Amino acid sequence: MAKPRVTLIGVPLDLGAGRRGVDMGPSALRVADVNAKVAALGYAVEDWGDLPVRIRETQGPGDPRLKYLKEILEVCVLLRERVAEALEAGTMPIVLGGDHSVAMGSIAGLARHLNGRREKLGLIWFDAHADANTPETSPSGNIHGMPLAAVLGHGAESLVNLAGFLPMVEASRASLVGIRDVDPAERATVKSSGIGAFTMRDIDERGMRSVMEEAIKRATTGTSGIHVSFDLDGIDPDFAPGVGTPSPGGLSFREAHLAMEMLADTGKVLSAELVEVNPILDQRNGTATLAVDLLCSLLGKKIL
Repeated sequence: MAKPRVTLIGVPLDLGAGRRGVDMGPSALRVADVNAKVAALGYAVEDWGDLPVRIRETQGPGDPRLKYLKEILEVCVLLRERVAEALEAGTMPIVLGGDHSVAMGSIAGLARHLNGRREKLGLIWFDAHADANTPETSPSGNIHGMPLAAVLGHGAESLVNLAGFLPMVEASRASLVGIRDVDPAERATVKSSGIGAFTMRDIDERGMRSVMEEAIKRATTGTSGIHVSFDLDGIDPDFAPGVGTPSPGGLSFREAHLAMEMLADTGKVLSAELVEVNPILDQRNGTATLAVDLLCSLLGKKIL
């Protein structure tokens, strides 16, 4: 019987973020033995290396409401094609970021691939932040604060149309888990979008199991499977200090692993991305190591 196959795609992009360093995320995840640890679970692992990304110092930011739009769009188009190529080859694409802007490319590739078969995609997005800003609401113009809005069909036309249709994912089939730092102007987008928005208060009151049961139900109803978009700043900084925009009061080590284990149990995970690992701010590559361990839980690693 053939082994299940995983394709790793590195995207060393930091143009969407305000703080430097997440461009080294793919290297940090590889140093944390992502290839070997995934292979140890019985997967055949193919590492397709890193996509080419323009260096910030060689570019101008352009529109202050959409900084580095041209360069980020260029990377997302490349990623869209690589993700689609992996899916067509029958492998599971795992994207190693990079800032969270990369999600627009990976989800565009998935959504377009499924749309060609008249199928839908479910989405679970782990994050401290809502990432639901648009050029009109963003206080910084940093695109890594906009990708979820774009995926749901809100924002700059060139971003929302990356899959060739919109929305890439219907809000009724998407959930945002672990948010606790939401910009005032993006709250209206989150509330009106129809996405399942689970704050840290929800997790405190209901527990991670209840929250994930609802998020999984949304992501699997009428879909062919789930894309998991995991921003490591969704984890409490006590466990994951090496992230671009840390926020206290996040998911615990075990809450995060439980979420991944429950997703693995569904057998419906199609793809994933790990983003916003910043080795400059990390301690002995601990955040990247945690990210790889969470990926292993998502791919079926069990305690017993």
